[in-house]
Amino acid sequence: MSGGERAWWKEAVVYQIYPQSFNDSDGDGIGDIPGIVEKADYLDDLGVDVVWLNPVYDSPHADNGYDIRDYRAILDEFGTMADWERLIEELHDRDIRLIMDLVVNHTSDEHDWFLRSREDHARAGDGDLESGDRDDPDADYRDWYVWRDGDPDDPPNNWTGAFGGSAWTYDEDVGKWYLHLFLEKQPDLNWKNPEVREAVYDMMEWWLEEGIDGFRMDVINLLSKPQSLPDGDPDDEWVGHEHFIDGPRIDEYLTELTERTLDNYDTMNVGECVGATPEHARRYIDGGLDMIFHFEHVRLDWDEEDGWWRLRDWDLTEFKEVFTRWDREVADEGGWNATYLGNHDQPRIVSRFGDDDQHRVASAKTLATFLLTMRGTPYIMQGDEIGMTNYPFESMSEVIDPQTAGRVREGMAAGRIDSFDDVRHLVRARSRDNARTPVQWTDGEHAGFTEGDPWLPVNPDHASVNVADARADEDSVWHYYRDLIALRDDHAVIVYGDYDLLLPDHREIYAYTRTLDDETLLVVCNFDDGTPTFELPDGVAFEESELLIGTHGGEVAAAATATDREPTDAPAAPERFDLRPWESRVYLLS
Repeated sequence: MSGGERAWWKEAVVYQIYPQSFNDSDGDGIGDIPGIVEKADYLDDLGVDVVWLNPVYDSPHADNGYDIRDYRAILDEFGTMADWERLIEELHDRDIRLIMDLVVNHTSDEHDWFLRSREDHARAGDGDLESGDRDDPDADYRDWYVWRDGDPDDPPNNWTGAFGGSAWTYDEDVGKWYLHLFLEKQPDLNWKNPEVREAVYDMMEWWLEEGIDGFRMDVINLLSKPQSLPDGDPDDEWVGHEHFIDGPRIDEYLTELTERTLDNYDTMNVGECVGATPEHARRYIDGGLDMIFHFEHVRLDWDEEDGWWRLRDWDLTEFKEVFTRWDREVADEGGWNATYLGNHDQPRIVSRFGDDDQHRVASAKTLATFLLTMRGTPYIMQGDEIGMTNYPFESMSEVIDPQTAGRVREGMAAGRIDSFDDVRHLVRARSRDNARTPVQWTDGEHAGFTEGDPWLPVNPDHASVNVADARADEDSVWHYYRDLIALRDDHAVIVYGDYDLLLPDHREIYAYTRTLDDETLLVVCNFDDGTPTFELPDGVAFEESELLIGTHGGEVAAAATATDREPTDAPAAPERFDLRPWESRVYLLS
């Protein structure tokens, strides 16, 4: 059978919730767990099967929760552990599963492990840090993080952090350097130390026993670093990545992690894997992960030489090539793909891959068509189901994202830019804050997200783009997402059918078939504002066809007649037809 063995996580549609931006229940301007509970029926009505919850753990929020201070506690602004327990109960009562973020490449520098590590180094070197209360006064935490001796003015190597600057910080009190591949406040754990790994597995087991249904694993392929810490290519945008991405012991670590924890539960697990290729994906899936997030399609608009600093014009044929190659080299080889177009680290999909102006609704529907009919588990970022768009940033004062802020600071320091005006177009196109602006529930004040001052500005287009209006309009993006999700539930061919690309060189149309046994699904998507003609290639034969869904709703029947036939009120058989701007259709052939 196509798609390998059946599994609930292959059939699931995942909805990502960024908690501080989803729904604020107490008026402090920050979304919270009780706010998610209030919207449980909304998630059920949409039809999603799984919620991926971004970090709600205790954290100083230097990187919006990806700097964890306590893995087993909930951040006060988000609520309490009792609130979280009610959330999982409400979701499970609606047959919606919950996966949590697993962030174990690094912790916060305020985590007890790091505080003890600093303390033990200082004691060993007669430093001046005072010893705090300890459960085990004899425990030694020096090797829990990556520390190195060295001159205070000369880092151990030339590696840089993902958000800019050196990947090393010199701790004056300790007299050593520590590694952080992200912010200074996010020191990297030393996975070479078995005590670290045991502590992580114990924490994972604790959450699994609490009833969660799996993990989304943050930058999981960065865990292993070579002991010698060699210099990286100084011309690379992320210096050192060739050494710490897919490091020397990564397969061993991931296999051990899955065997010790995940294999004992019925879970779904997706690893975020920086720089991953299909070969890497097969390795990690063989090692126990269910699927991975790769980055090839979300780097199509990055310039080969200037990277983040130049918007590259990409071609639909490149987009098709990426998804087709990943299907062929992963799914056809017994693996499984995670299908996504956006998330909390990417701009809004309708602004990046669609048309957020004249054709916002149609292009949002076409992106949904693609996302929910490809082979793989689809992931929907909150707000995409109503076609939310990028934020029109006017100054750096509106930017919270440390990645964007770090790049702009570096650009100014290097003389690359003189002011925000020089980089406005890039911030608007690339900032992670684009996907993190509050969900637009109504056209009222602060989009109905909060009664207070929102932690991040609300997009001013909420007057016309909001959930209330979308749910009241049966032809809206929201209803189209719901219909697609229901369609996916009703047709196994959408989940398990083989994928075959049609018209690989067409620059406007992305068309493909999905085939399972004697059923074939034909998907035709116009990724442009033109009016191309689709013509079914030779070799795709059928006796009957049924139009299952189309972006233009009731208009399809009148406009879907084949160009070489007399007009009729019924949808045409899909041999040949004209497409309107950003129009998509899905046919069932038999």
